[in-house]
Amino acid sequence: MIRANGILPPQGRLSRNIIYFVRTLRRAGVPVGPAQTLGAIRAVEAAGFTERRDFFFTLRACLVSRAEHLDVFERVFSMFWRDPEFIETMIQTMLPMIQTQNAPKAPKTAEQRAAEAMLEGAPPPAQPDVEDAREEVELDAEFSLSANEKLQSMDFEQMSNGEMAEAKQAIAQMRLPIKPIRNRRLTPSHSGSRIDARATLRGAMRTGGEILKLPRKTQGHRNPDLVALCDISGSMSTYSRLFMHFLHSVSLAKGQGWAQVHSFTFGTRLTNITRSLSQRDPDAALKTVGQLAKDWDGGTRIGESLADFNKNWSRRVLSRGAVVLLVTDGLERQDPEELSREARRLRLSSRQVIWLNPLMRWDGFSPQAAGIRALLPHVDSFHSCHSLNALRDLTEALSSGGSGEKQRLMAML
Repeated sequence: MIRANGILPPQGRLSRNIIYFVRTLRRAGVPVGPAQTLGAIRAVEAAGFTERRDFFFTLRACLVSRAEHLDVFERVFSMFWRDPEFIETMIQTMLPMIQTQNAPKAPKTAEQRAAEAMLEGAPPPAQPDVEDAREEVELDAEFSLSANEKLQSMDFEQMSNGEMAEAKQAIAQMRLPIKPIRNRRLTPSHSGSRIDARATLRGAMRTGGEILKLPRKTQGHRNPDLVALCDISGSMSTYSRLFMHFLHSVSLAKGQGWAQVHSFTFGTRLTNITRSLSQRDPDAALKTVGQLAKDWDGGTRIGESLADFNKNWSRRVLSRGAVVLLVTDGLERQDPEELSREARRLRLSSRQVIWLNPLMRWDGFSPQAAGIRALLPHVDSFHSCHSLNALRDLTEALSSGGSGEKQRLMAML
């Protein structure tokens, strides 16, 4: 209840419920801190608690700071504050995860996260009888195996909080090895095909002009550089965050063939995040990236971002013939001719350009968007990046040099 002067009592039931509601939001994946909780209580004091609609928008204004959390907030609010659909949603969440022909449609990601947050801390189910223990263990093993296989191919956008955490752990163990490339410089070798004239003359000077042996040299090898350009616009938000974990793992891995790893993000502007990803702690690294990149979940200006990279960074990071990973859905809102021009310039400056597009998860994907049609001719290969299996396939693409889906899509242009 609210006092006559409009101030919530410090130990009132509504204040405690708001605190519990904030904890539920935090378990559902919405970043909410004590300052926001206190601000929400004070806002309710000022706005009053007379209509549900006003109460909803008051809490949402104080507790939600990102667009991707709006759906989760709405679901948790409906469940926590006694929405009539609460019971139905909870029943669907608690049903056994067995697929049948008449199985109901799977809930959305926001519903899953909200339901998991509401169920967290609930008492464990009753233990089965001793006679059924062996059968239950066998079923658990089978479901664990199928769940692991499902996680490998699951779309990042459809993952719940727990599945997202498991995916991050799997990504932390991934590597992206590549074979060394041939160098123009020649290095000394006992079995080389060319005679090293300088070494031969130096040896002859030490023996009074007599040549006792013929030193040889061969073509050397060096490790290439990796440059990642990652789209962090609103349509790429979930995939970009998971790919940042992948880049962090690749940046810190030693002995896998990359000389240097340079990472950039772009949405409405280009940001160099190479130093941020060099931190050992992935959470600290991703937090620093979020602070540097101010255009998360914003618009998309791929052409302008590539122009900025070609003008200010290409000579620094592409001078040794680096491999470029371009992570974007290609949904450009600016001039497609500028995008095509800058993509061609990027291709001429790099050794290889690999395009990773999460839209490839759709079976009927075709190059209809103007940005995709502008980019496609200027990349060497085209692959998806929507799941763990897709990221693992990237290693095979680098080693085999295949073009992925590029040839099939080029035939549609």
